[in-house]
Amino acid sequence: MKSILEFNVVEKDEVIKIELKGRLDATNANELMEEIKKYIGTPVKEVVYFVNELEYIASAGLRVIIFSKQKIGRDAKLLLIAPQEAVSDVIKMSGLDNFLEIQDSYEG
Repeated sequence: MKSILEFNVVEKDEVIKIELKGRLDATNANELMEEIKKYIGTPVKEVVYFVNELEYIASAGLRVIIFSKQKIGRDAKLLLIAPQEAVSDVIKMSGLDNFLEIQDSYEG
């Protein structure tokens, strides 16, 4: 069964905003990765993941976040906005909270 993931990626004023809803796992992470690859070489100050409606993230989803940091926003701030507890726990267990900021809201 394919997991349902809805995403929207928008770039404006050197900020890439990525809205995620549903489940991000091996069945759909590549689709999101392909969308994010379009921004390689674009000047970026922030990569902002809006994840308040993301119910689940698997290791494949974590790889997408790492990819976005390494390939697009090497010097950019990486933000995770309003994660549910299950997603926040996975991020913290994986150590990704060492290079991204988790915030309750975004004022950008």
